[in-house]
Amino acid sequence: MILFVFNLMLAIVWVAITGSASFINLVFGFVLAAIALAIVRSSYGGVLYLGRVRRIVALLTLFLSELVKSAWAVSVAVMSPKMDVKPGIFAFPLAVDRDFEIALLANLITLTPGTLSVDVSDDRKTLYVHALDCSDPDAIRHSIANGFERRIMEAFR
Repeated sequence: MILFVFNLMLAIVWVAITGSASFINLVFGFVLAAIALAIVRSSYGGVLYLGRVRRIVALLTLFLSELVKSAWAVSVAVMSPKMDVKPGIFAFPLAVDRDFEIALLANLITLTPGTLSVDVSDDRKTLYVHALDCSDPDAIRHSIANGFERRIMEAFR
């Protein structure tokens, strides 16, 4: 996040130096600043800024994909004449440990139809999740761990 703010500040400096306050010039300055930050970060062995942006876009793509799939599954379950669901709450052991990561994971789970983050344990090691169909909680745990949680750790560590 700090790199994004720094990138934006460099883009604003670019606009001030060139004297053209157009949107195109701001975007061009943003791209130039991103390239400059990538060059500087790679020489110090840090995570490339553009690589992090790519991983955040991958997380967003995963979320949109899961959103469509779960919305379809919920609509099929609700529209079927014989609603065969087993709602329930299960405990999800957290691998993420930062407050931001836990909050992001909980929000992504809540925004996905059919699931809802209920609570986080006091020691921040367990997230309690309500699922519309909790007939196989291990499969849901596996899906969350290998989906949202893994992508969050890739993007923000």
